[in-house]
Amino acid sequence: MPFRNHALLPFAVALLGVGFLSLMDAFMKTAALLVGAYTATVLRAFMGAGLIAPLWLARGGRMPSQAVWKLHLERGVVSAFMALTFFYSITVLPLAEAIALSFIAPLIALYLARVLLGETISRHAIGASVLGFAGTLVIVGGRVGQGQFDAEAALGVASLFVSALLYAYNFIVIRRQAQVAGPMEIATFHSAVSGVVLLTLAPFFWEMPHPDALLPLGVAALLTVCGSTAIAWAYARAEANVLVPTEYSGFVWAALFGWLFFREAVTWPTLAGTALIVTGCWIAARAPRPAPDAAPECPSVTAT
Repeated sequence: MPFRNHALLPFAVALLGVGFLSLMDAFMKTAALLVGAYTATVLRAFMGAGLIAPLWLARGGRMPSQAVWKLHLERGVVSAFMALTFFYSITVLPLAEAIALSFIAPLIALYLARVLLGETISRHAIGASVLGFAGTLVIVGGRVGQGQFDAEAALGVASLFVSALLYAYNFIVIRRQAQVAGPMEIATFHSAVSGVVLLTLAPFFWEMPHPDALLPLGVAALLTVCGSTAIAWAYARAEANVLVPTEYSGFVWAALFGWLFFREAVTWPTLAGTALIVTGCWIAARAPRPAPDAAPECPSVTAT
């Protein structure tokens, strides 16, 4: 079997995509602390569109149909506010803690996939999600009481939960997009639409960019393109309930990048929670998959 057609390849690509986006979070936290969450989010969106759009056009990209446009607009609007609320939260909360709390989103998405997409929730997927969520509880439990949660931190937590709800719905839109558009098209419109939507709030929240923020913003934009393209490619080739548990690996990446960027210590609860998360991902990867001829066809999606 060619490697590109291996049954576990979508799972591996999704894990890599989560890694790219977790590293992006670290760079975005650096930039947002310098210029504010709003300005950083807008600039990242337009930088990302500027990076991916030429590649999409060079590969023969064409304007989508009206039906596909609606999906791009829907995800762009949802992603705009999902990103803004999340990036605000990481300016007032530790990065690893924010990532851990955000894991409520994949749990919501798992069941939204059943309600909105009609996907079957297997026992393997449920067990993997339970283990992943148990891992986040262990990690968060180990951090409770270690910091002072003032009004600003409480607002950060509330903002994070809003982001998680939007992220859960975002999973469903990704799945629909991946069936009708290629990864580069999805990444292009995701960034561009999000940037335009957020730009309408510029009179209220815009801050002049600090020169020191431009490098981390540029890196974050590149990582956003890489991560969103990888995840779109994976979701075109596997059901959402199989790939959702890969989101839990984000804390593994966050623990690493939190230490490298901000010297956050990796505690025993973090290690224990990580073990549960990785176990959940392994179970999901080993879950029985439908026969190739039963998988949905994605004629418009090409491997990258």
